[in-house]
Amino acid sequence: MAKEVTNREDNYSQWYNNLVVKADLAEASAVRGCMVIKPYGYAIWEKMHEQLDKMFKETGHVNAYFPLFIPKSFLSREAEHVEGFAKECAVVTHHRLMVNPNGAGVVVDPDARLEEELIVRPTSETIIWNTYKNWIKSWRDLPILVNQWANVVRWEMRTRLFLRTAEFLWQEGHTAHATKEEAMEEAQRMVEVYAKFAREYMSMPVVVGHKSETERFAGAVDTLCIEALMQDGKALQAGTSHFLGQNFAKAFDVQYATKEGNLEYVWATSWGVSTRLMGALIMSHSDNNGLVLPPKLAPIHVVMVPIFKTDEERNHILDKMAAMKQDMELRGLSVKIDDRDNLRPGFKFAEWELKGVPVRIAIGPRDLEGGVVELARRDTMTKESVAQEGLTQYVLDLMDTIQNNIYDKAFKFREENTFKVDTWEEFKVKIEEGGFLLCHWDGTAETEAKIKEETKATIRCIPVDTDVCVEEGKCVYSGKPSHRRVLFARSY
Repeated sequence: MAKEVTNREDNYSQWYNNLVVKADLAEASAVRGCMVIKPYGYAIWEKMHEQLDKMFKETGHVNAYFPLFIPKSFLSREAEHVEGFAKECAVVTHHRLMVNPNGAGVVVDPDARLEEELIVRPTSETIIWNTYKNWIKSWRDLPILVNQWANVVRWEMRTRLFLRTAEFLWQEGHTAHATKEEAMEEAQRMVEVYAKFAREYMSMPVVVGHKSETERFAGAVDTLCIEALMQDGKALQAGTSHFLGQNFAKAFDVQYATKEGNLEYVWATSWGVSTRLMGALIMSHSDNNGLVLPPKLAPIHVVMVPIFKTDEERNHILDKMAAMKQDMELRGLSVKIDDRDNLRPGFKFAEWELKGVPVRIAIGPRDLEGGVVELARRDTMTKESVAQEGLTQYVLDLMDTIQNNIYDKAFKFREENTFKVDTWEEFKVKIEEGGFLLCHWDGTAETEAKIKEETKATIRCIPVDTDVCVEEGKCVYSGKPSHRRVLFARSY
C-alpha cells in the first residue's frame, strides 16, 4: 500500500520522515531548509495555538505583533545575545532588484543597498525592548505581559521537518516587571503552563528544570525548560522560559520611575514554544501504523466508514451516519464521514489509522439492522461492537480514556528508560542505549564539556519537580562532590 511507512525498529529517522510526509503533515519546500505545513498538519498546530493562547490569556497576557526585521545595530547591544545568534542570522542588505543588463533574469540593484542592514528576526527581544523603552515611564506602566504569535528565521544547515527548519512558527512572550521577584515568578509560572499543556493536552510527560549555564538562552540569567523523552531514547527540549534579569533593559535603557521618584531598570522574561511541538507529538506516541493523536489535539475525533454493496444500502447507512454525526458534533466532537465510493474500506481504514484519528466507526447492513456499530480505537488498535443507542456519550467518555491511556503509555516508557547512573563506565554504556540518565555532576562547565565531547550527551536540565535528585554524591565524570543529580541525554 502506498501509505506504508518504514518500521520504527528498522530506521527511526526514516520512519519519522515518512510519517510526516505520508500523513499529510508537512513537506519540504522549494526554499532550502523551509517547510510547507499542509492543511492536516496545520489543523493540529491550530489546536495547539488555540489552547496555548487561552492559557496565556488566563494568566493575564495579551497578544501584540512586532516587526519581522530588526536593525543589525539592535542585535549587537546585548553581547551574549548577539554571540548566541550571530551564526544563524539571515541578513537583508538591499531593497530592490533590477533587470540584468547583461542578460536574462534579475540582479540586486547596487544602488539599493540599505543604509543599515536588517536581520530577519531569529527572536524578538531586541526589537521589543527598543519598543518597551517608549511604553515604560513609571511604575504605573508595569507589568507588561505581552505575547506574540509569529514566524522566525534561524539559518540552520541541517534541517528536519518540524524539528529544525530555517523558518518556523512559534509564540514568544516578552514581559517587563518592577522587581526581580516578579520576573522570576513569571518565568516559573510560564514553564508550568507549558508543562501543563504538554501533560494534559499532548499526553506527553515532561521534566521541568533549569538549564545549566552553558545551555542557557543567549542573554538569559536563568533558563527553565520542559524536556521530553522520545521513543528512540533521545531527549527533546519542548519549551523554554527565561529570566532575563536586567540585561535587555540596560542594553536598551528601559527605566521606570518608582513610587518614590527614583529611576530603576525593569526586570524581564521571555518564553516560547514552536512547531517543534509537532515533532514531539509525533515521536512521543506514533507507531508503525502511523500517527497516534491525543483526542484533545486531533483535528478529527471520529471517522465513519460505510460498508455496502448496493446503492440502497449505501443511502440507508449514510443517512444513519449523518444523524450520528449531527448528534456528536452538537456535543463538541469533530466527525468526518468518509463516503468516497472509489476506495475500498480497507484502504480507508489504513489511511485514517495513518492520520491518527482516535476513533473509527464502521457500519454495514447487518450493523444497521442490529442497531450496532463496529468501533475501532487507534491507541490500542482494538475493535468492539457498540450499540447505536447512547453512542455519542460512549464516544465522549472514550475520548477521555484514550487521552489518559496515551499519557500513561508515554509515562511508563519514560520511567522504564530513566536510570540512575553512578560510574563513568556505566554512563558510557547506558548513553548508547538511550534514555534519561540521572547522574551527579560537579557543577563545572569543564566537566560538562568533556562529557559532551566524549559521548555527545548534554545536561538536559537540573530537575525542579522531583525530590529524587537532591542527594549527596560524587560527579559521575570527575568524582568531585555533588549535591544533586542532573538529567543527561542525547538530544534532538
